[in-house]
Amino acid sequence: MAATIDGRMAQIEARPRASRIASVQIYDDMQAVESIWRRFETAEQLFTPYQRFDFLATWQEHVGTSCNLTPFIVVAYDADHQPLLLLPLAVKQESGVLVARFLGGKHATFNMPIWRRDFITSAAEPDLAAVWDAIRQHRHPADILALTQQPAHWQGIANPLASLPQQASINACPLMPIAPNAPASERISNSFRRRLKSKERKLQSLPGYRYTRAASETDIKRLLDAFFVIKPARMAAQKLPNVFADPGVEDFVRAACMAERADGGHVIDIHALECDQEVIAIFAGVADGHRFSMMFNTYTMSENARYSPGLILIRNIVDHYASRGYTSLDLGIGSDDYKQLFCKSDEPIFDSFLPLSARGRLGAAAMSALSSAKRLVKQTPALMKAAQMLRGAMHR
Repeated sequence: MAATIDGRMAQIEARPRASRIASVQIYDDMQAVESIWRRFETAEQLFTPYQRFDFLATWQEHVGTSCNLTPFIVVAYDADHQPLLLLPLAVKQESGVLVARFLGGKHATFNMPIWRRDFITSAAEPDLAAVWDAIRQHRHPADILALTQQPAHWQGIANPLASLPQQASINACPLMPIAPNAPASERISNSFRRRLKSKERKLQSLPGYRYTRAASETDIKRLLDAFFVIKPARMAAQKLPNVFADPGVEDFVRAACMAERADGGHVIDIHALECDQEVIAIFAGVADGHRFSMMFNTYTMSENARYSPGLILIRNIVDHYASRGYTSLDLGIGSDDYKQLFCKSDEPIFDSFLPLSARGRLGAAAMSALSSAKRLVKQTPALMKAAQMLRGAMHR
């Protein structure tokens, strides 16, 4: 279902510059907005692969629904009723206020609207205000917009939402820019490649040793079956909770890995090192022709783990996408040591907590303070060590 709000009724004429947004529709059903969304996924728009309909619809079906999230998809149109932006949100009551967050939860590394390219470079405060006004006037208005993990730029274009009050996200995202036609040594140094080749010789002696990018349903199922055995065991060994056991998560991962993209590949692509005896390492993520973004990974619990299979697999993945003209690769949220071996910079990402009602002010301030506190812990080694010890004790 959709609720329509005419931009002219939002009194946007009183603002310094008239908005290009003539009307806004808000949908609470993924299927009702599917045709608009799919038509909007073209080269004329700017969006990350985490905002594809197939990714978020699959996530909502399996994870969002189990978390009692209701879709809240905001589509802004121009005077010709052509979409200018699509903001993929979901709402939920939290501590007495209705909070709107990006669909995808912790499974989406980056969050942003889908923007029409000829609009994103000129979008300004009156345009954003028209969208916030529409949300306030909805029959079930959100009290808080919790817009987290937003990239400051995407494909070199500034994110207009960066003009909102913001703070750095809790975690950074290690990034590897890939210069077109640059030698392989500019991506990964020759000395590091030699070290990895030395380790890989041990693995190459294994019968059937190979690098795989899953293409068939048989490959995908085999690799995921192995992943959902190895990953829980590895997390248990690290005294970490198994986040893949949360309701709907495994079903989401399996469905998204099986779903094919119109431009080739799958909604989530899987890369692996394996031999005839076992799956040695797995990395999976999303790709869009410009960026490959890691989502989840694991590696064997056997003696083969001694030879750094995860690092060898990342090298293969980097070279795979570089050969296809990709311009960047990221290793997902978090500053793990292995990521720093490949990524020498971070993708700037930010959070905004915007109150849309009087009762939302206190909640937005609390969310902002909690996020800042978590970031402080992550950035302070002594506090982080204490938090890890506490987490380990809780999961013994």
